[in-house]
Amino acid sequence: MSKSLNVKFEKAARLLVEYFPVSDESNKKPYLFHDIRVGVYLYEHGYSEDVVLAGLLHDAIEWSCASEKMLRYEFGDNVVKLVLASTKDDSIIDKHEKTTELIKRCVSNGQNALIIKTADILDSIKWYTSQDNKGELDYCMRNVNAIFKFKQDDFDDKIFNELKVWQERLPRLTE
Repeated sequence: MSKSLNVKFEKAARLLVEYFPVSDESNKKPYLFHDIRVGVYLYEHGYSEDVVLAGLLHDAIEWSCASEKMLRYEFGDNVVKLVLASTKDDSIIDKHEKTTELIKRCVSNGQNALIIKTADILDSIKWYTSQDNKGELDYCMRNVNAIFKFKQDDFDDKIFNELKVWQERLPRLTE
């Protein structure tokens, strides 16, 4: 990857450090480290600059006091579009409806938005598996099933193959 991407990645990571709340034992997962892992996953798998940066920043609006305006100024319209596609709508109370709306929004924003959400879910699956957190793994499975239900046939990326492997494993992990 380019030096430019590395500089922008560091800039985004510094923004997260400044604006994310500090995680503690009461959090479901350490959010800052989760976001960094998602960004690194996308970086190491050769995704575009905007996908990597949006993956790193995917929870910035949802979990920090960073604003959409701030992200747009620092990283541009496309990164913000991808971040917003992955931001939950907390006005939706029903968990199934919230998941469906989120995944459909990612799909409607294109394959890159769904790739970011998939990387987010993959990291969550790995984390909650390591913590033996069956409740959160159920949440992950809802997302996985919605991704495969709503994913367009022409969305053809290796990340969906990796997710398929986890989809097959997850029912055994939540029993």
